[in-house]
Amino acid sequence: MDIIKEAQKVLAMEAVEITAAKKRLGRDFIKAIEILKECKGKVVVSGIGKSGLVGQKIAATMSSMGTPAVFLHPVEAAHGDMGIFMKGDVVIMLSQSGETEEVINILPALGRLNIPIIAITGKKNSSLAKSAVCVLSSSVKEEACPLNLAPTCSTTVQLALGDALSVVLLKMKNFKKEDFAMLHPGGSLGKKLVLKVKDIMHTGESVPKINKGAVLKDGLLAMTEGRFGCVAVTGENGKLAGIFTDGDLRRLLEKQANPFMLKMSEVMVKNPKIISEGELVIKALGIMEEKSITVLLVLSKDGRPNGIIHLHDILKSGVV
Repeated sequence: MDIIKEAQKVLAMEAVEITAAKKRLGRDFIKAIEILKECKGKVVVSGIGKSGLVGQKIAATMSSMGTPAVFLHPVEAAHGDMGIFMKGDVVIMLSQSGETEEVINILPALGRLNIPIIAITGKKNSSLAKSAVCVLSSSVKEEACPLNLAPTCSTTVQLALGDALSVVLLKMKNFKKEDFAMLHPGGSLGKKLVLKVKDIMHTGESVPKINKGAVLKDGLLAMTEGRFGCVAVTGENGKLAGIFTDGDLRRLLEKQANPFMLKMSEVMVKNPKIISEGELVIKALGIMEEKSITVLLVLSKDGRPNGIIHLHDILKSGVV
């Protein structure tokens, strides 16, 4: 058996079915979007088996994109959890056959509660479809499973339809990066969008500084105590005048055997790369990568070096 060829065949079959689903989109999809956009409550996604697992993912995706959604197992719903429903809620019900017993059993109760049902099913004439206000077809010609039994292409189409609903809603609600960040405070995704330089920078006595009138010998002592491999060089007014790094020291020693009594103003690098404390940490990382450096000085509004951020701080923060 050619393993790669078999895998490619599966992906090709699923791609064909998604393309077919794309072509089927029409008024029912538009109606589903309108219902979801105007939903005053929450979206309850339900299904069982593989459809239920897809439903869980759809609910999670919608919630992360600004549409409050939860997953409800239809068996649990039939045994008391219908109490989760409130006026203004909407249901997205998944069943490829549209006749799944556990799903069909709760349809009358949903009707009595006047909860609109959006069906994702492979059978447009099924009991589920007939109970729904709009039907999104997840019909497939055949499953990728060689026995044509295990849900493969059909669950992929269900998932794609859920993603389509979620993304279109996101765009209609004008959901922005800042909104996404509010819903993702943890993990690298959230940190990239919300973690700022001021949250992880070193401040106060931790920032190595030296006046530009001091000699290099004293500057090296300050740099060593700071343990950042650099020292901020300031003017008489305390504002940043330049920077001196261990790399600058190595280059200087190649030219002069004994430069230690030179003034910092003579050896410092003017106009160093800096960042403000209000910038995102991910931006600081970008500057470091672009310039092949490991530290950035953080300036206050009046131009004073009031902080420093190291590459190690960024890596520890979990942004990458």
